[in-house]
Amino acid sequence: MWEKAQKEGTYCGDTLESEGFIHCSTLEQVAGTVKNYFLGQTGLLFLEIDPEKVTNEVRYEGLPGGPKFPHIYGPLNLDAVTALHPFEPDAEGKFELK
Repeated sequence: MWEKAQKEGTYCGDTLESEGFIHCSTLEQVAGTVKNYFLGQTGLLFLEIDPEKVTNEVRYEGLPGGPKFPHIYGPLNLDAVTALHPFEPDAEGKFELK
């Protein structure tokens, strides 16, 4: 999907079509998100995004009393991506932020 996004200049995740927004995670939430939804997968990319550069609306939402997750309403413009990191599991299939 990243190669397609680079050609188009924007990233439009599948959740934008199904739920109306792109799910994002703060740095603190990445490890838990990966553990819960992507454990053992390969070929993942970790994108660092500057929310000030996102051209579409960013809302921090979550369940009452729970953590807030950033959601981007509309495609992500790639000039908001400040760094791109391959995010691969270790030999046990676990991810660790370094």
